[in-house]
Amino acid sequence: MDTLVELVSRSNVISLPGALKMMQFTTVTATNLCPPNWSQDSNAGGWCNPPRAHFDMSKPAFMKIAQWKAGIVPVMYRRVPCMRSGGLRFSFQGNGYWLLVYVMNVGGAGDIQDMYVKGTRSGWIKMSHNWGASYQAFATLKGQALSFRVTSYTTKQTIIAWNVAPSNWNVGLTYKSNTNVH
Repeated sequence: MDTLVELVSRSNVISLPGALKMMQFTTVTATNLCPPNWSQDSNAGGWCNPPRAHFDMSKPAFMKIAQWKAGIVPVMYRRVPCMRSGGLRFSFQGNGYWLLVYVMNVGGAGDIQDMYVKGTRSGWIKMSHNWGASYQAFATLKGQALSFRVTSYTTKQTIIAWNVAPSNWNVGLTYKSNTNVH
């Protein structure tokens, strides 16, 4: 699940009214939360422990806000909408009895709270969260056209992507829908 965030290094902030409006923000795509390390203190190695937010960044993105040798840099951040063109994309893995779906191109807040799948011969089946933007269903869905119902965690908006995959769908393929969250 992709979430866009804008970052600015705290060392670059000037304490003047409206200073943030003049700051240059670096926009990055955050794809997942960093898992906490409960055996470490938040200030001594447990960088991902709540309430601390943590971003592991690529070198080019990091160098937009600090020198590479800086290491851990305090930042201010805010979520910004994911501007996506086109519909949601669903990448399939698994087999006829277990379907793992990785959701891509999620617009709006860029997050997913719940996901359901419906075959042409089934009702809506709640999918369980696997990891990141991957959801799974333990059901026999082979030979059925598939539709998906997706709810955003942040906005609570629910959309239905009808007949995304045809009845002859296969694992290893990605299917596109015509709908997206805003």
